Amino acid sequence: MPKLAAWSPRVLSVLRVMTALLFMEHGLMKLLAFPGPQPGVPDPLPAILLAAAWIEVVGGGLIALGLFTRAAAFLCSGQMAVGYFTAHASKGFWPGLNGGDAAILFCFIFLYLVFAGPGPWSLDAVVRKRA
Repeated sequence: MPKLAAWSPRVLSVLRVMTALLFMEHGLMKLLAFPGPQPGVPDPLPAILLAAAWIEVVGGGLIALGLFTRAAAFLCSGQMAVGYFTAHASKGFWPGLNGGDAAILFCFIFLYLVFAGPGPWSLDAVVRKRA
């Protein structure tokens, strides 16, 4: 399927952007209650959730733009691993039942981006072309 394989780098960029925008939404829900408050999050935010929200918004924004993608993805992947084990794993083994399935998906997609890079539709690619 060479025609599909030719699209692989572009689809990587689309995966990166969509994942980052969804990740940013979680941070915006914590910080600004936009597009609504995140269910189960206390108000005011404890320091650990405030830090997580800023990582989600800033890290997600960098990943969406494809700027410093590998470093931002590494940080966001780690945050999701910590988030899973601190907030979800103690509620049971199965991610579908403990509410941690999104955290696991974010963690592994971001880990993939650390190794795969941002794809061709990114500011990192533009910077590489100029260098």
